[in-house]
Amino acid sequence: MELKKRAKKVLEILKKRYPNPRTKLVWKSPWELLVATILAAQCTDDRVNKVTPVFFKKWPDLKSLSEASQEEVEEVVRSTGFFRNKAKNLIGTAKKILNEYNGEVPSEMDKLLTLPGVARKTANIILSNCFSKNQGIAVDTHVKRISFRLGFTESKNPIIIERDLMEIFPRKDWHLVNHLFVWFGRDVCKARSPKCNECEIEKLCEKKGIKK
Repeated sequence: MELKKRAKKVLEILKKRYPNPRTKLVWKSPWELLVATILAAQCTDDRVNKVTPVFFKKWPDLKSLSEASQEEVEEVVRSTGFFRNKAKNLIGTAKKILNEYNGEVPSEMDKLLTLPGVARKTANIILSNCFSKNQGIAVDTHVKRISFRLGFTESKNPIIIERDLMEIFPRKDWHLVNHLFVWFGRDVCKARSPKCNECEIEKLCEKKGIKK
């Protein structure tokens, strides 16, 4: 089956399975989602959702975080892993948004990419969820794994994977690809023991990299 047709069928099946997919991160504003997404790197959403209420109670706005000490922030975000880097990036991002973007999380890709700790994955999550802008596809570990198994990409490089997916999925669905693959990756197409015997898209999958 031609690649775009197979991609369309996969999306149709996953849309039926998850009619209202969205991020599991809890957020109320672009700033809250940005913080949560930075903390979610190499960490589960469930863990981040336990940390963010404490984080925002301690630093309810950009200004308070920009004045926080590295050590204080490290202590609060420690359980999310890579806590030194994350603390440094969060403080730096708060300062940059205050000083250069009038205290508002920017809604353009090029501006988001200037923020410490923000690469294309995070920028795509902010743009699609907060500003309804499909400028790319957020490639996380689930998207990376499932795209490769399905044969939608030959690469392990997130930048190349994103480009490959953008070519086969219509732009209007770019925001859904991440959500659907993440949910499906958690439930069925797991990293170590994929449940191929109960997978709705099994017949459309090339099963690349799966030991038979």
